[in-house]
Amino acid sequence: MADHAKVAIVTGGAQGIGEAIAVRLASERFFVIIADLTAEIGNAAATRIGAGRAAFYQCDISDVNDVRKLFEHVIGTYGHIDVVVNNAGIIRDHMIWKMTPEEFDAVIRVNLRGTWLMCREAAMLMKSQKSGAIINITSRAWLGNMGQTNYSASKAGIVGLTRSLALELGTHNVRVNAVAPGLIDTPLARALPEEVQQKLINAQPTKSMGQPEDVAEVVAFLASDRCRFMTGQVLYVDGGKSIGAGL
Repeated sequence: MADHAKVAIVTGGAQGIGEAIAVRLASERFFVIIADLTAEIGNAAATRIGAGRAAFYQCDISDVNDVRKLFEHVIGTYGHIDVVVNNAGIIRDHMIWKMTPEEFDAVIRVNLRGTWLMCREAAMLMKSQKSGAIINITSRAWLGNMGQTNYSASKAGIVGLTRSLALELGTHNVRVNAVAPGLIDTPLARALPEEVQQKLINAQPTKSMGQPEDVAEVVAFLASDRCRFMTGQVLYVDGGKSIGAGL
């Protein structure tokens, strides 16, 4: 890592949108820490980005000790953290009458509690640094999706967390913003039956899916000094779906 490089942590950075974010930040001369659960795919993602540009750290963001150790490792190794991107999340979709309490709890634990734990560590550090940016990946689903009461609730919580934390950290020169992707061409989307994919695409004003790189581009903007007077905002990358278009 070059001495002048900025340091970013990207959770869930081993694949999909997270990997695209990690690649994009590395292109902006960030040294990227890919924090993910699975060592095999995490190390492979860091290798693809390149030595001296990225490293992998195994972490369960829903575990308070894992999160604390992640920050201790990064600070101990690299000396500072400039950007934290909270991208990791899971889904356990069912209509509410089929959803178990365990499925609700699992999604809230990872998506909301995990993001909150990451934000808490980042806030304490960046407050003392008097600098930094936190970028939370929420979802257009925070506005509501059938079969996703747990996921939508977790992502709505992230919006509230983002806005509240922006108020708390504003006087400390720390920005907190969120990105809300919609239908993005990821392995999860491609695993859907073709007729379901087409129905979702037809509901888009653009009649298309976005690419992970579309989300990464917005994250790179929020991580940069180009938006130094912007905090507490939610930027949608959803082909216009958030304006209410649908079948």
